[in-house]
Amino acid sequence: MDLLESHLHRTPVLPNSFPILIVICGATATGKTALAIALAQRLHTPTRILNADSRQVYREFDIGTAKPTWQERQLVSHELIDICEPTETLTVADYQERARSIIGLSGVRCPVAETADTRHPTPDTLFLVGGTGLYIRSIVRGLKIPRVPPQAKLRFQLASIGQAQCYAMLQQVDAIAAAKIHANDQVRTLRALEVFYVTGKPISTQQGEDPPAYPILQIGLDCEDLENRIHQRTQKMVVAGFVEEVDRLCHQYGADLPLLSTLGYAEVKQYLAGKISLAEAIERTTIHTRQFAKRQRTWFRADRSIEWFNSNDLELVDRVWARVVEFMPFNRSISKV
Repeated sequence: MDLLESHLHRTPVLPNSFPILIVICGATATGKTALAIALAQRLHTPTRILNADSRQVYREFDIGTAKPTWQERQLVSHELIDICEPTETLTVADYQERARSIIGLSGVRCPVAETADTRHPTPDTLFLVGGTGLYIRSIVRGLKIPRVPPQAKLRFQLASIGQAQCYAMLQQVDAIAAAKIHANDQVRTLRALEVFYVTGKPISTQQGEDPPAYPILQIGLDCEDLENRIHQRTQKMVVAGFVEEVDRLCHQYGADLPLLSTLGYAEVKQYLAGKISLAEAIERTTIHTRQFAKRQRTWFRADRSIEWFNSNDLELVDRVWARVVEFMPFNRSISKV
């Protein structure tokens, strides 16, 4: 036995329950899901994809949220998709708890992979994929989040006075939180006000960090032609039946359902009400999505731990795969190829 083989025998291994987390983040329409699936299929380890999109957690909101298709979900196991009814509320704290449960159980729910090198059992690999920055930050940085259950009566009272007034109230009671929330983001505005009125303290003063101990690799995707990608995807959504999806949801849950006031759904809802043309709805959705993507870019670019790759790179999968192999503690036996 040579010195290298001797060293390998002595190399300590992580406990089987010690997961490895690979984050794939970035603005909408940058190809995050496709990359995650391509990478997961190359791994020889138990692998799952955890959704980090705040709207894909809701059932029936499919086309407008660009939810992974049934076929894509058959390729790799997906978690945290379709876990809530449209009438339910999932707070960041709720999401964090569910995601942590999956991550924490990853080494027990899935057996250790049988690899060519059995001296080095490989821990589970989880991909956290999406564009909801707060979801990702809650896991990667271990955000300490106020455990305030949703207050249905309070939310109804606040919603009845309108988003503009609610946002103005938030600016008065918690300017720090308001500065991080878009003026049209009803869900986060109501949540911040809810926490304030229940606890008597601004939500911005109740947040801290407790980073996890397991290894995390953060991959960011971006590209120069994002505006064109967004335009094309919006067109494809309409062709795929987005208008029909919004119409069905309006009839089933009522047009005042908060989720129907989110990006894309709000614009199509205006078309269905006869206020604008379909062409205008598509154009407004495209414009608003571009604005949203710009905010996402700003959010993720502020995190220096994210390693960036170009979505248009023809060798994207190979380049990111090389980084994943380098990152993995047992890179001698993780690949299926």
